[in-house]
Amino acid sequence: MSRITRRTVLGAGLATAGTGLLAACSGSAPGHSSHGGGTPPTAGYLTPDSREIVAAETLRRPGPERRVRLTAVETPLDLGGGRTVRSWAYGDRLPGSEVRVTAGDTLALTLANSLPAPTSIHWHGLALRNDMDGVPGLTQRDIRAGASFDYRFAVTHPGTYWFHPHSGVQQDRGLYAPLIVEDPREPLAYDKEWVIVLDDWVDGVDGSTPDSVLAELGAGMGGMDHGASGGMEGHAMPGMQPADGKSPSPAPSGPSRMLMGARSELLGGDAGDVAYPYYLVNGRTAEDPETFTAAPGDRIRLRIINAGGDTAFRVALGGHRLTVTHTDGFPVEHTPAEALLLGMGERFDALVTAGDGAFPLTALAEGKGGAALAVLRTSGGAAPTASVRPRELSGTVVQAARLKAAESVRLAPRRPDRTIELGLTGSMGAYDWAINGQTYDPARRYPVRSGERVRLAFVNRTTMWHPMHLHGHTFALPDGGARKDTAIVLPGRRLDVDFDADNPGLWMVHCHNVYHAESGMMTVLGYRK
Repeated sequence: MSRITRRTVLGAGLATAGTGLLAACSGSAPGHSSHGGGTPPTAGYLTPDSREIVAAETLRRPGPERRVRLTAVETPLDLGGGRTVRSWAYGDRLPGSEVRVTAGDTLALTLANSLPAPTSIHWHGLALRNDMDGVPGLTQRDIRAGASFDYRFAVTHPGTYWFHPHSGVQQDRGLYAPLIVEDPREPLAYDKEWVIVLDDWVDGVDGSTPDSVLAELGAGMGGMDHGASGGMEGHAMPGMQPADGKSPSPAPSGPSRMLMGARSELLGGDAGDVAYPYYLVNGRTAEDPETFTAAPGDRIRLRIINAGGDTAFRVALGGHRLTVTHTDGFPVEHTPAEALLLGMGERFDALVTAGDGAFPLTALAEGKGGAALAVLRTSGGAAPTASVRPRELSGTVVQAARLKAAESVRLAPRRPDRTIELGLTGSMGAYDWAINGQTYDPARRYPVRSGERVRLAFVNRTTMWHPMHLHGHTFALPDGGARKDTAIVLPGRRLDVDFDADNPGLWMVHCHNVYHAESGMMTVLGYRK
């Protein structure tokens, strides 16, 4: 198996991500001029091998090294209840094995690719060095089948994170796992910790794959043929070929997975595009759920991650009230809740004091009717069944927009130096999701400069909700709101978020509905030299 390192990638010419390889066109923030004349449109931007990226990593003072080896493989996965599917995963587990480090550590993870296709890893929520962000065609080359890649970077901020590919629609297979960054000065007191990964599942069920789902959504909603490679495998620029030079085009397979009529008031109307046959908690169906054991009175920290492709989850623990402590890795003012709503890519941490008995942790697929289930057991008694719907699901539902950042992580008051309007455009009819009417092109950048306070104005001009995710940074929701890297933008609404430009490089902004993103709802923020 060949080995790809950061040195060989950049030495082979990834630096052209800022010059020749991706020099096609350029975007600019409203009120800022595009480049003109004979200047290459990507000239003047930092690239993943710029010295500023190395300097920023040095300032993080990388600490002790935590070594991990991971293999992406095609493998059978047991979902429980007698259902086994063939999919792609990290090892033979779903989710992949948890990676746990301490803030200040250096994570050194080698990914070996034993899949039949190129892949990558994106570290969702981490403010890390740009050349390790894991976006093929922008920050690194694809990890080809049979090759490996060494990811190595400082991990500076504690919290609940996760990782997944940024290659086509691979995230909607089994390629995801939690990344927990412990706080060496943890302020919370609790007895146990329960990491809860939610997912919507279609891969390998009756012949379906995420690629065939995307092909159906595109062709069936307006005749667009995105191709069975996932539309933009590896997020390549139009005209680029996969690393093996081939353009695989398997025919759509399995039954129709197009979802019509799913509605949610919390999501502003249409709840999603895909009818998933299963919803999972920690890789298990509701018919054969995971059981977490504790003692009555134990104080448990829940770390909840929505790893789904197209589903928001409403989560409640029957017979209990939760206290929300964090979202997307950052502390918030403690907030009571009976239920939580998480869009794709979002995370919530919450504390709960366990009662005496067996209790359902139910994750309702918002607006879709199905649900995932896990069980908290502290004593004997009958286990809850798959059909249970705790009354807490109809109680006080906390969304991230209702939370306030803890004082320790609030951004200092400051007027934005730059506002970038990102219009969310497209429709179900044409399945032409885009930003400012333009589908993804890695050469099109919205410029920022180090040291600026930047405002992103997400303007949703569509009739669907979009969980918008920013790489390499966290932003602040308005009016002292939570620090986030992923936020729900409701249909017909505008959401202004602010962040400090303190991590140089080329960074994606995109919808975390994997099918919207792969249809084109992605763009790039580029730091100017």
